[in-house]
Amino acid sequence: MHNLPAILLCNVFGIALFSWWYLPIGRDFWFTVDSNIFMFFNHLLTQSQAFLYLVAFTNLRPFDAVAFLAMLGIYVYHYRKLDTAGRRWLLCMGAAMLVGAVFDKVFTETLSHVLGLERASATKYLTAAGWDVSRVSELSGWPCKDWSSSSFPGDHGMFLLIFVCFAARYLGRRAGLAALAVFIVFSLPRIMSGAHWFTDVAVGSVSAISILMSWYLLTPAADTVIHYFAQHGSRLLDKIVK
Repeated sequence: MHNLPAILLCNVFGIALFSWWYLPIGRDFWFTVDSNIFMFFNHLLTQSQAFLYLVAFTNLRPFDAVAFLAMLGIYVYHYRKLDTAGRRWLLCMGAAMLVGAVFDKVFTETLSHVLGLERASATKYLTAAGWDVSRVSELSGWPCKDWSSSSFPGDHGMFLLIFVCFAARYLGRRAGLAALAVFIVFSLPRIMSGAHWFTDVAVGSVSAISILMSWYLLTPAADTVIHYFAQHGSRLLDKIVK
């Protein structure tokens, strides 16, 4: 397997990053990073109404659809440039991406249960610890997401990163960079509101995707899934691409 060195490098990176956060040796460091980032944004909520309502708006449930539309825009841009065969293949790639997302979700939930990784979001944890914390939903009066009983790893960030990996692998460098920009822009709102810690995404999402997607995308696994959908979904694909 010619990609084995890259796969092992991704796995070493993911395991090392997660271990640095999970083991006692790194907890003080990462808590300091997490709490400083949270308090920086949390203080801004009371200093700027514009910032408050920006954070509130981007944490409304319907706003999640904007991230989906941004990813769909990248996908459709490439879809329109392809011929019928290329469009069939791209639809199969999308299906393979969903399979990867489901596998990733099952794996991370199982690992979280085994290792006891559930932790309250920044807003909830620090409020319980007696810190002076402002909540976006209370300041704005909007039903936005700023509180969670279990925020690690960041599911939102993981799904966005899966798209980044697929875009970079199959659609090219520019698509990968565009997808990376979508990931950064649409991961920030949850961190700014305190619904997620910074490390929920920077450690949890990144480490999980580094490990899982390397085995999925740098081996024949994803190509095999794409080929399977192309063989067994030909009638449906023909109806869609016409």
